[in-house]
Amino acid sequence: MKEFKGKVAVVTGAASGIGLAMARRFAQAGANIVMADVEREALTIAASEIETITSSVLSVQTNVSSASEIESLANQTLERFGAVHILCNNAGVSGQETKIWEATANDWDWIVGVNQMSVAHGIRVFVPIMLEQGTEAHVVNTSSVLGIASPGRPAIYGTTKHAVTLMSEALHHQLQEINSKIKVSVLCPGMINTRITDGERNRPSDLQNPLSDEERSTQQKQRSESLARFNESGMPPEEVAEMVFEAIREEKFYILTHPSIKESVEERMQDILQERVPVQKPLSL
Repeated sequence: MKEFKGKVAVVTGAASGIGLAMARRFAQAGANIVMADVEREALTIAASEIETITSSVLSVQTNVSSASEIESLANQTLERFGAVHILCNNAGVSGQETKIWEATANDWDWIVGVNQMSVAHGIRVFVPIMLEQGTEAHVVNTSSVLGIASPGRPAIYGTTKHAVTLMSEALHHQLQEINSKIKVSVLCPGMINTRITDGERNRPSDLQNPLSDEERSTQQKQRSESLARFNESGMPPEEVAEMVFEAIREEKFYILTHPSIKESVEERMQDILQERVPVQKPLSL
């Protein structure tokens, strides 16, 4: 896709971080923007910012883990703009790092719902619309460096991101088999200056774990320390958005924000090929 003017771009997780940066970049290129996020107030503020670039903005509060809400998002997109050309399944949460056997059913339901099922819903709902249009289109699924390497933690987050990578690969191959004009990219960001580690603020009440005051205080401290680390060392979201923009233009499949991750990917592949116990060490970012 070389021309973005007049195209319709749908971005989930658009109220902040990478999602907001992508919405901003597409708007600067002349696209019509559909912004989806679960956080109403933040979404309103973000949409107001994008409206300073273009008046063609639709914001829809959306729980991306809900199939019906993704369907509603698609319907509202078509009612407003009549088409969809770019879909960025970007919403995600990291969850609290814990041993995998200590993770609760609520932990699994929440993180899998947001990170994995939202991508499945996005593909299921939007790709048929794109196919029926018969025009060039592009799907960008946000995975992670943890979706191509295996440091062993955080376990649920990494599990969902490997799933997103595989879904993206499957989508690419299946679209190629039918000679579709739809292209696919999978974004694998490393440490980015976003609030993903503070996703607990949007965790539904029915999926929250009962915690003691001490446990709640410990988790809040861990989130604060993680946020500070991401703010200090993370790549600006605007740089990621530019990478995504160029990947769509050049029809590039894998988008790696940090080339140094390739070392960890290679080590993982060697572990598999040599059938040895997987190496666990910090990722090179």
